Amino acid sequence: MHEGLSPEGEELYLAMLRGERGGAGAARAELERLGLVRGNEVRPPRSALAAIASGHEVAALRARETAELLAAAYAEHGAKEVDFVEVLSGADEVISTFEEMQARAVGEIRALDPGSYLSPQPEATPAQPPALARGVAYRVVYSCEVLGTEPGFASVQQSIAAGEQARTFPDVPLKLVIADSDRALIAVPTVTGGNVVALLIHPSVLLSALIELFEAFWRMGVAVTPVGPAAADEEPTTETRKLMALLSAGLTDESIARELGVSERTVHRRVSRLQQLLGAQTRFQLGVQASRHGWL
Repeated sequence: MHEGLSPEGEELYLAMLRGERGGAGAARAELERLGLVRGNEVRPPRSALAAIASGHEVAALRARETAELLAAAYAEHGAKEVDFVEVLSGADEVISTFEEMQARAVGEIRALDPGSYLSPQPEATPAQPPALARGVAYRVVYSCEVLGTEPGFASVQQSIAAGEQARTFPDVPLKLVIADSDRALIAVPTVTGGNVVALLIHPSVLLSALIELFEAFWRMGVAVTPVGPAAADEEPTTETRKLMALLSAGLTDESIARELGVSERTVHRRVSRLQQLLGAQTRFQLGVQASRHGWL
């Protein structure tokens, strides 16, 4: 499955649209593989990227179906346990297990976070900083709902600053934590929507499927990058707001340059500066960050 266009590939594609020659290299190979470049011909991105988006939609649908099957299995079997599944009930037991998984991890913690079932904000965990200090890697995919709140966005930025790798996806289907590759914790909301119980999964086919589920969402997610220190303090100029509005409308650099009365090179330079300022690797991320800061 294609994982989307990398920042390097996007930069090269835009450069070739401006008439610059694209040399050999990984970015050029990526554009050719995605059908965006054929020889020296730059092809329209809509059809090629639409195919990628379609593939992502199929993968997301399959992932949601997997999550629904897990929920149905739990509802059917209730509190029954099998050898590789433990049912945890009560907030204290669930939190204690979550903290212990992080404390015992030696390689990596992977997680899907749709936000708390009772609150859209991610919960702070005191076990994360010591684990990161030991060299444990963290990869987390957050629902866009989490990043849509100020406390949630601030919490994620704090985790990134500590060393976490974070991505976001519009519809994360379940709350999942995987410690190394030998245990997973799934939070399951009760039918009444009250207390949350959890399933602790030990090595099994189910655990392998959950690992694949996480990796599918990781591939589809968009990286959440640290916000530049000046971003929160710098007020956008009228020209910056107009530039962001034109970008959001989907205009090409050529059309934007014509609207602003500047060269395409100037447009490209201004966009690159804004990406650096707001910690965005791609123009899509730039739009998300600009909207969050009230620049649109």
